Amino acid sequence: MSIPPDLNPYPHTALHDFEAWLLPYWTTIQKLAKHNRSAPSGLPETVNHQKPPSYWIKEIFSSGKRGKDYNKVIDGIAILKKNDLMIAIQACPELKAFVNRIISLCDEEKIIS
Repeated sequence: MSIPPDLNPYPHTALHDFEAWLLPYWTTIQKLAKHNRSAPSGLPETVNHQKPPSYWIKEIFSSGKRGKDYNKVIDGIAILKKNDLMIAIQACPELKAFVNRIISLCDEEKIIS
């Protein structure tokens, strides 16, 4: 039995931590962590510097005055909550490709340039 062409899956693999897509919101991360540590340099999806993006966020949270460690689920939601996702989409080519794949399945005319 073959899968009809319109039901084929569209694989997309992120090469980085989810946190790479949070790095464009560094000001929010600083506020939540209660620390003014500088953002890592470079494009969010290329940040590594011997440690992945999640470590950068874990470090600012652990050295901040917040008193709690970084929690991917709770703090990830808090970082994104009042921010425009378009900021991360424009800063992160892989995220943009992922979002555009979803959009293209619905309406090709709505692709984000």
